[in-house]
Amino acid sequence: MKTKNPGKFSLLIACVAMVSFLLLGTANAKNPASEKGGELFNIAMAGYTFVHFDLDSTLEMMKRVDVRYLCIKDFHLPLNSTDEQIAAFNAKLAGAGVTGYAVGPIYMKTQQEVDNAFAYAQRVGVKLIVGVPNHELLPYIDKKVKEYDFNYAIHIHGPDIELYPNAKDVIDHVKDLDPRIGMCLDIGHNMRDGFDPAKDLLKYHKRVFDIHIKDVTAACKEGTTCEMGRGVIDIPAFVKALRKVKYSGACSLEFEKDMHDPLAGIAESIGYFKGVIDAVK
Repeated sequence: MKTKNPGKFSLLIACVAMVSFLLLGTANAKNPASEKGGELFNIAMAGYTFVHFDLDSTLEMMKRVDVRYLCIKDFHLPLNSTDEQIAAFNAKLAGAGVTGYAVGPIYMKTQQEVDNAFAYAQRVGVKLIVGVPNHELLPYIDKKVKEYDFNYAIHIHGPDIELYPNAKDVIDHVKDLDPRIGMCLDIGHNMRDGFDPAKDLLKYHKRVFDIHIKDVTAACKEGTTCEMGRGVIDIPAFVKALRKVKYSGACSLEFEKDMHDPLAGIAESIGYFKGVIDAVK
């Protein structure tokens, strides 16, 4: 497996991106319609990044780094929220220029929890659920995606838990199910389980409905999240793979380092990713 150590290219991209953020600030924030910048995919944030922050603080940090798409976690909008609470939540996102594009990850151990998740996503107004279902629930989820016409993306977790450790494991479980059941390809966890994210995107792209971008310090269980460009994932190769398969979903940064004070790492990671997008054209 090919890995990538940070070098002059990574440092240059990170420096250029960080300088750009300092110079531009938030005054020149793009509107959502232009966020893709010519790419088919959107840059987004995974809600779990902000587990220690309320929604107002989350939206402020997203504004600071000019990211306009959010995968909604239930600590910001509980599954049992009323229609009025959901309307107020969506209005707050819209006022900040942010689009909630999916919900999750949501863990599901019973059919009732599956029912709750699908009804929740419908009331929120999204058609993508990022989920972690018990294996025995997959036939029931197959019925639900047919009923709701949603995409269902199973989140992979690397070697930390037995459920869905890598992209291949997800495919092995869903290959005979409705094609709207696929994966959220977490490139960090996939790498930590010994699999190359770019190669797996090329191989399984028809079943990739969401992506969590990040970098990790090592391609093993002991690897931890680090700022993008400082770890072992070949981010330029992954961007090339995104373009090759014409991926049109979200690439959501899930930053699991310094989670009580993540803004600097988020800014560096988003800046690096945007810099790579510009550099590898």
